Amino acid sequence: MVYHGIQERPEGLPEGVAYLKEDLMDAEAPARMVEAAGALDILVCNAGSFFDLPVLEMTRERWEKTMQLNLTATFFVAQAFARQCAAAGRKGSIVITSSTNGFQGEADSCAYDASKGALVMLTRSLAVSLASHGVRVNGIAPGLIRTPLTSAWMEPRANDLLKHYEKKILLGEVGRPEDCAGAVVYLCSEAGRYVNGEIIVIDGGLIVAQIGQM
Repeated sequence: MVYHGIQERPEGLPEGVAYLKEDLMDAEAPARMVEAAGALDILVCNAGSFFDLPVLEMTRERWEKTMQLNLTATFFVAQAFARQCAAAGRKGSIVITSSTNGFQGEADSCAYDASKGALVMLTRSLAVSLASHGVRVNGIAPGLIRTPLTSAWMEPRANDLLKHYEKKILLGEVGRPEDCAGAVVYLCSEAGRYVNGEIIVIDGGLIVAQIGQM
């Protein structure tokens, strides 16, 4: 497991579960991490963050930081994993975390939206390129999920913004990280052996309805 910016073992990680730490803003980190992890047959690319400013204030430094972490690092981690599988003659499965922002734009989110849209196409392109090597590539596109990143801006405005989203989401509630886990397990399992190049949207129906609940 790798967490950008976390300096210690994540709270709640079971004892006995291996943990590697790398800063994926470092260009050498993807290959170094995969090599240190040893023989793998499953890779979940979940590192990413949001660095946007309002569009008229957005800087090149923040744009490039977004692309480096959300997109470029994902490609090179996947490449290192695929090289390892190909060299060993081992089948593998990759799951890339995009977002509903990869399909729909959000105000003052140009870099983030662009990076997530690119991950949708990267998933499909890698699936085409790696199929002959026995590596499947799929993705998930979470909607609004309650995490430390989203809670930081959502909770202070719970009376307006949160209520707005709860009406827009057909299931009436913001999701949890656990809601994404089942899809990832499925895509990496034998049950998903014939699924390749697909992106599963996990959003409680957020982008299905044009208007949402009244």
